[in-house]
Amino acid sequence: MARRPARTGGSISRSAGVALGEAVFRSLCEALQAGSYRAGDRLREEEVAQRLKVSRTPVREALGRLAARGFVEPAAGRGLIVRNLDISEVLELYAMREIMEGAAARLAAEHASTTEIDALRDIEQAFVEASDAAEMARLNRAFHEAICRAARNRYLDNASRELQDWIALLGPTTFTVAGRPSTSHGEHRKIIDAIAARNGDKAEQLARAHIREALRCRLKLLQKQ
Repeated sequence: MARRPARTGGSISRSAGVALGEAVFRSLCEALQAGSYRAGDRLREEEVAQRLKVSRTPVREALGRLAARGFVEPAAGRGLIVRNLDISEVLELYAMREIMEGAAARLAAEHASTTEIDALRDIEQAFVEASDAAEMARLNRAFHEAICRAARNRYLDNASRELQDWIALLGPTTFTVAGRPSTSHGEHRKIIDAIAARNGDKAEQLARAHIREALRCRLKLLQKQ
């Protein structure tokens, strides 16, 4: 059965000073993160241009950048398709994620303000109250992004954002695995407590263990595909 075209929403809004090609590229990356595009979905210039209400030239530029980063590849016939990562790529991705999330938690323990720690607790409370896996996934991204910002390292922050784009290619969130929301909440809470206690060693250790558990759940999902 043919896939229904994925949606990116309506027209894009461009911030002052941001070129249209960059705005389209950001919109497509956000669509990947939101799950609007999944592995195997086809992207055609004309369809994306119509959906975003722009000409095909900035769309062509944006798709070229996605292809250069390896997020999409040529499809049989016309257009591009979102890549499907193989198991070795998944393992490599989570190995790097473990290192980066651990580093972010350690640095956050050194630099996070009281306001930032309170914000982490607020995000986690919203996670507990979330009613579906998609909302949990969104709040989980917000949680990890907040830790990365609190780390006060722009290079780590940029690398983490790119890693999140790759994770978006993996499909269904791990919060669909039975028991994962509750165990993830416990892991998040302990990470916050370690950051608040300014214990960098423990924060890094807990963050790395958190990602290893996420990988275990991811492999469960992949086995079902």
